[in-house]
Amino acid sequence: MPRIALKICGLSTPETLDAALRAEASHVGFVHFAKSPRHVEADRLAALAQRVPAHVTRVGVVVDPEDEMLARIVTAGRLDAVQLHGKETPERVAALRNRFPGVSLWKAISVKTAADIAGADRYRDIADLILFDAKTPDGAQLPGGMGLRFDWKLMQGYRAGGPWGLSGGLDPDNVAQAIGLTGAPLVDVSSGVESAPGIKDVDKIIAFCNAVSQC
Repeated sequence: MPRIALKICGLSTPETLDAALRAEASHVGFVHFAKSPRHVEADRLAALAQRVPAHVTRVGVVVDPEDEMLARIVTAGRLDAVQLHGKETPERVAALRNRFPGVSLWKAISVKTAADIAGADRYRDIADLILFDAKTPDGAQLPGGMGLRFDWKLMQGYRAGGPWGLSGGLDPDNVAQAIGLTGAPLVDVSSGVESAPGIKDVDKIIAFCNAVSQC
């Protein structure tokens, strides 16, 4: 059985990044969104990215980015992938693919109902990976990273047309259950390994990675 891919997202310090790397995370995520408590500027992103070995995927998380800003952080972070976590349309994703041909594009899909999951098909031939995340309340300042989860049973029997992952409300205690229900080939955690919003906890990072490795 293939190893489950594992992304620790919202990393912002050398200590927590190193913990994720020691625990053998396959992907590390850096948020560039000013409203987020996990926001990192381009210069800090560059310094953190230098610590990441080549076999680990560097992912930048952005929300409705402008081309100029995205070009800046892709270069600073030497990003392998960009996670689009806003209201980007399929047409916008296609335009970014043309603009950044060497970067893998992920599209986060906000999920509350089965219809939301079905709606991901609009991006299937455009995005390199679909990430299913919990839908945040109307008017929320953040599109994700709030510790919310959706009903994972909605993903039972899901037939993917391409790479996909699961996010939203995962933590060391429930990630095995989530994987068992959904069959997710990739899991993505942020707030579930924090002691406070934006403050990653080394012990929780290690516990999460250990839980996934046993699945």
